Amino acid sequence: MSDKSSPLTLPERVDPPMAADERTMLLAWLDWHRATVHSKCAGLADGLSAAAPLPASPMSTIGGIVSHLRWVEAFWFEVVMLNQPDTAPYSAQDPDGEFRAGAQRPLDELLAEYAAQCERSREITSRLELGNSSRRVPDRRGRTTLRWVLMHMIEETARHNGHLDVLRELADGVTGE
Repeated sequence: MSDKSSPLTLPERVDPPMAADERTMLLAWLDWHRATVHSKCAGLADGLSAAAPLPASPMSTIGGIVSHLRWVEAFWFEVVMLNQPDTAPYSAQDPDGEFRAGAQRPLDELLAEYAAQCERSREITSRLELGNSSRRVPDRRGRTTLRWVLMHMIEETARHNGHLDVLRELADGVTGE
């Protein structure tokens, strides 16, 4: 990895509407948080995306979080909602595989894969109603709906944006919204 900054094309962060129907609101907030992931990584020197500055959290790297978010998108939209095979780099033997893989890859590649996965998730979402049940049962609680998946993805992405905030500030001092 080099120490030059990665050239990133940032998705536009569009403020969610203050008043809209439920589907529009959920999709707008999720897209805002997805775009924020890219914004948190913009201009980061390549070598810094693998830094793990928190001794108690050695898997917490910027690259690892971007990789994790990519695979979380795939899991909920492709695996759970459509019952497609789970091809993620984690397993029962290596539950942090996506974090580990993300720390070993260039950030621009990870962000490009994340953007492509988000686009696949948007396409899947466009064909489903909010109340559609998942084709796979993700856990002991039973089937879920697209509405639940969208809410969960907003929560998951927002939470990890907070982690990216901290990791970015520790990596190079950059802070932001």
